[in-house]
Amino acid sequence: MKLFFQYCSYGFSNCYILGSDKSSVQETAGEFDSNAEGGEKQRAAILVDPGSMEKVTLETIENNNFDLKAVLITHDHLGHVRGLRTLKRIYNAEVFAVNQRIMDYKTNMVKDGDYFNVADMVVEVISIPGHSSDSAVYRIGNLLFTGDVLTAGLVGSTASAYGAKTQMNKLRSRLLSLPGDYVLLPGHGPPSTLEAERRFNADIFRYEENRTKRPAFRIDF
Repeated sequence: MKLFFQYCSYGFSNCYILGSDKSSVQETAGEFDSNAEGGEKQRAAILVDPGSMEKVTLETIENNNFDLKAVLITHDHLGHVRGLRTLKRIYNAEVFAVNQRIMDYKTNMVKDGDYFNVADMVVEVISIPGHSSDSAVYRIGNLLFTGDVLTAGLVGSTASAYGAKTQMNKLRSRLLSLPGDYVLLPGHGPPSTLEAERRFNADIFRYEENRTKRPAFRIDF
């Protein structure tokens, strides 16, 4: 696989393009089938969170001769989906999300625990609500596309204590408990690793400290 990181100026968010090593076009006996100039075969690709469609994003797709098969949406906040309208005018890519619709587009709805195969890659869906009700992490091989639920040193902001508790419980049970290490590719900020976040994430430590604190019990006579 080839991974490309793109910075979206709208929302200061991250967008990722993941290209397969395999061609998306089949050869038949005695015949070469390709849509690319010069006979170069296209390779299937996935794009994660089109916050905005920058020129460099289009150039990455075209210069690498990618056949964009799918768009994965980690959550329906504008800074992560605003470029979808432009993207869909250019590419006939399927959209995968927890929500039934993203902007004006019907999606392939996914839920926690789903696996699906697209662009010659197996994608696992890990639902972690809290930052938003539709927040999902996508695992592809040893890569975790975490959106805003887990970034380098932080966890996703929430609107209530209940949301924070729900998010942290899901992070512990569904993400931090994954065996081994993974490359963490968040919706904002630099990449990290799952092991680094287990060991050093300040928000996780702060939440655990507050959770284990018990109020003093005193009886006055």
